[in-house]
Amino acid sequence: MPARLLLGRLSFLCGGLLSENMKRTLRDTRSGAALLLSLWALFLLSALVINWALDIDSRITLSGSASRSLEAEAAACSGAEIALDPEVEAGDSVLSGSLGKNQTFDAHITGEGGRLNLTWIVAGENPQRIEILRKFLEVKGIDLNERESMIDSLLDYVDPDDIVRLNGAEASDNYQPKNALLQQLDELKKVKNWEAFTARPDWDADLTLYSSGPVDLAWASRDVLLSLPGMNENIVDRFLELRRGPDGIDGTPDDPEFDSLDQVRVALGFSAEQFAQLSGLVDFKDKIVRVISVGKSGDAMRTVQMIVRKSGAPQMIRWKEL
Repeated sequence: MPARLLLGRLSFLCGGLLSENMKRTLRDTRSGAALLLSLWALFLLSALVINWALDIDSRITLSGSASRSLEAEAAACSGAEIALDPEVEAGDSVLSGSLGKNQTFDAHITGEGGRLNLTWIVAGENPQRIEILRKFLEVKGIDLNERESMIDSLLDYVDPDDIVRLNGAEASDNYQPKNALLQQLDELKKVKNWEAFTARPDWDADLTLYSSGPVDLAWASRDVLLSLPGMNENIVDRFLELRRGPDGIDGTPDDPEFDSLDQVRVALGFSAEQFAQLSGLVDFKDKIVRVISVGKSGDAMRTVQMIVRKSGAPQMIRWKEL
């Protein structure tokens, strides 16, 4: 066979084999690409399904949490509503209870008059009342110079004029007193020289703007009692031990009953003449009370606070959610 013809046939056969190999390779490549594409699509679909499932689970969790929060708030409001009843007093068993499975409320009533009413203290700049505030600040560990600055600055802040007191502060480039009575206790943070005091934890625990005025001896704390004329640690500690009963807690069923301010005088160990120095400065069982009610539903908890006048039909003075 001529060499040229043999070479042509060999080329044809090699070309055919090469073509078959290329076709097979191309088919394999296309199959592999299709497989990869299918796997990629499956991966994306799985991710979408997982994301959808997580989103549904998150929505269910949020919905359940919101539902429990709403139930807890409703429970807290229920406890507060019970506390508003004129017949219900501090320590009554009806102040704690449940509304259903895992839903409970626990309400507490305290006398607002046990706190120092700053509006009453500064009104008319009565020296006896201002002396109570001065002694209160001393009990709280404030030194003499700071006490005078705090009191004068407070008086300058609430009075209508621009006359600065000896240790006070009136308007300046970076300070502007309100020149009106406080409407909220947090305003005290704006009064010059009160910054350090109002930065303390629970700085407002013994202060109020909402009581009738005079200090309620049925609820006054140890620090408030020590701020009153004629009081000392022995008298106050002995009186608190008696007032709180065997469990040492105010507003519980084991507390002794005081029916009059004169009975309180006897419990303090004061003579009528000694007690006279407290005339106009103290009271007993102020009708304005503070109600704090805690509601729970599962792991959710909500707290509401009300200040109410419980005399006849209850009159709401202030409400807020804590």
